Amino acid sequence: MSRIVYVNGAYVPEEEATVSIFDRGFLFADAVYEVCAILDGKICEFEGHVERLIRSLGELDMGMPVSKEELLEIHRELIKRNNVEQGAIYLQITRGTADRDFVYKKDMKQTLVMFTQAKGLTEEKAGIRVVSAPDIRWGRRDIKTVQLLASSMCKTMAKAAGKDDAWLVQDGFVTEGSSSNAYIVTKDGKIVTRNLSTSILHGITRKAILRLAAELDMEIEERPFTIAEAQDAAEAFFTAATAFVYPVIEIDGVELNGGKPGPVAKRLNEVYIEESRKSYI
Repeated sequence: MSRIVYVNGAYVPEEEATVSIFDRGFLFADAVYEVCAILDGKICEFEGHVERLIRSLGELDMGMPVSKEELLEIHRELIKRNNVEQGAIYLQITRGTADRDFVYKKDMKQTLVMFTQAKGLTEEKAGIRVVSAPDIRWGRRDIKTVQLLASSMCKTMAKAAGKDDAWLVQDGFVTEGSSSNAYIVTKDGKIVTRNLSTSILHGITRKAILRLAAELDMEIEERPFTIAEAQDAAEAFFTAATAFVYPVIEIDGVELNGGKPGPVAKRLNEVYIEESRKSYI
């Protein structure tokens, strides 16, 4: 049985889902997206993701094609129709369809598509191995657009090198992972992650993890760090909506914590799952 997906007001089998070849999301990557985790058939961090979605749309001079309440109902209906217990639900909003022109028109009829992906989220995490790569993405990484080619190329390069992912570097400092926020834990126990700016995505999971870390009396330092500093750290990890807190056990060939997940990442992941189960909707 194929998935049921959502396209502009209709729930259809994925094989029947279509979008115009003149959609600006296809022609210009003129679109934004969000991904929410599904845990126990419920939606994690919905409010935070919608808040960021509205911000991203506003930065691109777009509005919301549906209300927040309607969007929540679509999420729930897709989860129900696809019987997803754990996984992700993806939404993409484009500016809409028009003949190809670099100049966009105001008040176009937007395209909204959504689909689910079933995947395990709570299994034990063995850790990933990353390589560094130049950050060649555009300058507004704080806007969650569908311009993901650079990230895709970097992740593919890492896979070709026998590793799992890439940490991106600009002006000598790590910005983030190809699709995640990056962290290290110093040998004196500080959690270090890059401060918010247009250089990184303002991660919803990042925000939650830093709040939980503070509640656990863990020391946090928001600043850039280098690959060399990361290689010398006690441990490292990344956060993302459908990865939660995931250990990094090797950076450019240098193993951390003996090539095993560290205790800080493990504890934060456990607490995040516990807290998510208290607040998901």
